[in-house]
Amino acid sequence: MCGIVAVFNEKGGCEDLRSQVLDMAKKVRHRGPDWSGIYSCNTALLAHERLAIVDPTSGGQPLISPDENKVLAVNGEIYNHQEFRDQLANDYSFRTHSDCEVILALYEKQGIEFLNELNGIFGFALYDKSDDSYLIARDHMGIIPLYHGWDKLGNHYVASELKSLEGVCSKIEIFPPGHYYSSTEKKVKKWYDKVWVQFEHVSNNLTSIEDLKTSLEASVHRQLMSDVPYGVLLSGGLDSSIISAIAKKYASKRIESKDKSDAWWPQLHSFSVGLKGSPDLKFAQMVADHIGTVHHEITFTLQEGLDAVRDLLIVP
Repeated sequence: MCGIVAVFNEKGGCEDLRSQVLDMAKKVRHRGPDWSGIYSCNTALLAHERLAIVDPTSGGQPLISPDENKVLAVNGEIYNHQEFRDQLANDYSFRTHSDCEVILALYEKQGIEFLNELNGIFGFALYDKSDDSYLIARDHMGIIPLYHGWDKLGNHYVASELKSLEGVCSKIEIFPPGHYYSSTEKKVKKWYDKVWVQFEHVSNNLTSIEDLKTSLEASVHRQLMSDVPYGVLLSGGLDSSIISAIAKKYASKRIESKDKSDAWWPQLHSFSVGLKGSPDLKFAQMVADHIGTVHHEITFTLQEGLDAVRDLLIVP
């Protein structure tokens, strides 16, 4: 989760928009109720609403580089961050234990080229005070939501949800998955471009059920990275049942220790949400009983569901 709102204007005057950006950030506070942070200068404003998952004590954002020239607001998780921390320990003085801080370190070392090395999900805005430039990027598949837009004065905005930009921007676009925008290049460009998306490169590939199983388990395993308790949402369907079963398999050990130490919260909890008496709740309970989670069932009435629609959608 987490939520970001940022505005950039190379002509200056962004500090005058501080109160407006704070109001915009409030609209995504439900994404990050643990911490609110903001950075401002004449040409950039970055606000962050944080849901603390990794490093809850010192990972508040926006993150600022040791030389205080680079500022980062990001929604996401970088699963191979420890690998980069080990590689860059002699070149970069990390200020936090946040997984996202490696974005600053990699940007300093490689520039935009580092994007292909990230294993994670993300949508971020990065401001470089040293040359008054900025970078916006979204993960390879668009798992993390990201939008950008422009107001009538030409200010460039970016936000985690459309509702933050509504009423402010006269032009709004979905920021495309696997792309970045650099103010020095002044256009949105694709960074994630794999040959396997073209059928002719995979037409002769063989299917391996064992490789698929191994890859899926590895993916779930690395995404259990957390310094706080976590749970699984069970619908009773095939997808959530498989993911929950894999999570249960690894939940007793701490992922950050490479499964060498016991997890701080070894018992996995599962949750299901639905109308009372619905088949979803019935089958979710069956799955929970089978894989051995502590299960919690949350029910709502049809009227309560209708009442909540306005909170979920942009309604004039």
